[in-house]
Amino acid sequence: MADEQKSRLRLTIAHVLFIDIVGYSKLRTNEQSAQVEKLREIVRGTEQYRTAEAEGKLLRLPTGDGGALAFRNNPEAPVLCAEEIAKALNSHPEIRVRMGIHSGPVNEVTDLNEQANVAGAGINIAQRIMDCGDAGHILVSKHAAEDLEQYDQWHPYLHDLGECEAKHGERVRVVNFYNDEIGNPAVPTKFGKKAITGTTAAAVTNRRRYAIAAVVIGALIVIGGTGLFLARTTAFQKMTRRAGPVSPVSEKSVAVLPFQNLSDDKSNAYFTDGIQDEILTRLSKIAALKVISRTSTQKYKSAPDNLREVSQELGVANLLEGSVQKIANAVHVNVQLIRAATDEHLWAESYNRKLDDVFGVEGEVASAIADQLNAKLSGAEQKAVAEKPTQNAAAYDAYLRGLTIEHNNYSYDAYVQANRNYQRAVELDPNFALAWARMAILRSFLNFNRIDPNTYTADSVKQAADRAMALAPDAGESWIAQGSYRYRILRDFNSAFAAYEEARKRLPNSALVYEYRGFVLRRLGRWQEAETSYKKAIELDPLDVQLLRSVGNEFYLYLRRFDDALASIDRALQVAPQGAGEHANKAAVLQAAGRIDEAHQELAFVPDDVLDDWVIAARVTQAMYERRFNDAINIVERKINSLPQNQPLDSFAQQFVVQAGQCNEWLGQHEAAQQMFERAVREIKPTPDTVVQPDANNSPSTLAQAYAGLGEKEKALQQAAQAVKDYDGDAVNQPQNEAVLAQIQARFGDIDSAISALPHLLEIPAGITVADLKFNPLWDPLRKDPRFEKLCQNPNK
Repeated sequence: MADEQKSRLRLTIAHVLFIDIVGYSKLRTNEQSAQVEKLREIVRGTEQYRTAEAEGKLLRLPTGDGGALAFRNNPEAPVLCAEEIAKALNSHPEIRVRMGIHSGPVNEVTDLNEQANVAGAGINIAQRIMDCGDAGHILVSKHAAEDLEQYDQWHPYLHDLGECEAKHGERVRVVNFYNDEIGNPAVPTKFGKKAITGTTAAAVTNRRRYAIAAVVIGALIVIGGTGLFLARTTAFQKMTRRAGPVSPVSEKSVAVLPFQNLSDDKSNAYFTDGIQDEILTRLSKIAALKVISRTSTQKYKSAPDNLREVSQELGVANLLEGSVQKIANAVHVNVQLIRAATDEHLWAESYNRKLDDVFGVEGEVASAIADQLNAKLSGAEQKAVAEKPTQNAAAYDAYLRGLTIEHNNYSYDAYVQANRNYQRAVELDPNFALAWARMAILRSFLNFNRIDPNTYTADSVKQAADRAMALAPDAGESWIAQGSYRYRILRDFNSAFAAYEEARKRLPNSALVYEYRGFVLRRLGRWQEAETSYKKAIELDPLDVQLLRSVGNEFYLYLRRFDDALASIDRALQVAPQGAGEHANKAAVLQAAGRIDEAHQELAFVPDDVLDDWVIAARVTQAMYERRFNDAINIVERKINSLPQNQPLDSFAQQFVVQAGQCNEWLGQHEAAQQMFERAVREIKPTPDTVVQPDANNSPSTLAQAYAGLGEKEKALQQAAQAVKDYDGDAVNQPQNEAVLAQIQARFGDIDSAISALPHLLEIPAGITVADLKFNPLWDPLRKDPRFEKLCQNPNK
């Protein structure tokens, strides 16, 4: 997993024009180039474009399959620009295009190299609006049309079409825009035979249809002004509210917003974050409350402008704001509880403590909030909330540093750094149970994903988890540590579930616990219970991108509920439009659904230099499905070359090496293929006595594929069969290993055995899809068999 690239994010409301060439993919290469060049010339020649460029307000998006122009603070700009482009296209009837207009939030991200990228809900909805039209149509969202209706000159050009069903079942309200010189008066085919009325309709009935927009010229974004917009608009609220709960908001619900760091030394931000996080953790122990997880609240500033909208987005009635100031050995903590609907301050308090006496502040704050919200605490809850984690100030400092690193960065490297801080904390205070628990959880994750397994050994995980349990047997965190050890190391799913159940009793508001329960329940094949647990996790953490992505790609996808999977990942993209992993996971779902062209388009949103594992996996699959074997090899080589030298490959990289070997083989490059397969064997089984344990990413079956590539039939079949046994009782991994066994059987000519396995794999969760049968070259040995062809015609898988 590559580090997430640090970036600066600015959100703004923009008025977006999305444009698309109709039938572009069917054009010959020279025709594509000619149309792109002409479109580029026309777009750059418009007054709107020239003005923005002259004022230095023009940003360019990377080239993709769609293009957009976005203007800030001027709802007329998109239609004015559309008119100019359309009039210019009167002389170019060969260019057939369509367009969509919408006003909504746009995110501008500037990375460390000062390169800008732009996306967001405003652009996404403009594209959905455009998709409702045919060639020649200029369609406007109802929201944008209402803005235009403020200006009398636009009234005759706006013709309400009603609702249109866009991608994934989403319905959008659409208005047709046209006059005597531009636009298409005909009702788009998606609306059926529905008449348009209006004074301009007859005059333009016979007008030649044409369109606008550039698909390949690159997406262009024009944004005026430089003010910071912090996701408080109605449009953004409508887009994100779906991620929150639909049930009535409880008066005993609260979200802890990021605390403000008032220390002169800004490097003390970790301390502020840690205090906030510990207060939230104490609150999460109180069953009578509903507490939103930190992952969702950290997206807001310390004192947001519109508390009511923030509370609606998070699904809570109350918000806790605070600040921390650390000066030498003194700490000042200020907190206030606010009723969001009325902006009423329910309670406020200041705490002035010495550094070695700050440990109890979090418990005091949590108890006071519970009292203000009339939440009754049991005796066990009172003890858990009030308990001080350590008396050692230096150990606590190291713990808070680790907590901040872990919670602000989702990457292997970050987890390694956080583990070092927890290790430092327990060295300073060997009785620091929370630090032992966090260390066990992180080590189990690193071991599970084969990150430096010689350091993060099974024994090191067990030691930390057992130490936490011995020190704090009643703490929910100790039970999470035990569950992580049993799940990731022992692969004892029933025992792991029991541990997570104990954690849930003690941490009833922990989204993490519900997410982990979902992980285990799906392994046990208890899919309906897993879904319930995931939904509870999302209720408590509605804006957690990783959670939404995981539910989409590692739960709904396994059930072949493609629309639900896409909806979950789209919600993640609403929160993080620039998320490379989110785009890659969406592409993976589209691949599984057989929507290969759309998957290709989705991957185009990811910059070429992103080498995240999920991105590489999706890109390699796409290239293999499209039979671009050289491209797949190049993608893998770039990934492998980016890894540290002289370090073992993790299980993801091992899979990539095998895939590169297979692609070399299909290209007839047998020597290169052999080298790849041999490397995979050395990495997975460096000595004949090495025991290949089941892990997160199916290393045993990857080894079987490597043996098959080397032509070692007996070894390959034996290892593949053993892999199926290794994952016995694992409803997620076992079907995937059964599929590998069938592929190897097909490779070596056992067609009957391979085909006999497929109907079952097409039915069970986490099995295969019809799309994989159709496009995956590994199934090529079966393609001439009529039984296989019949399976490929199944429309429901």
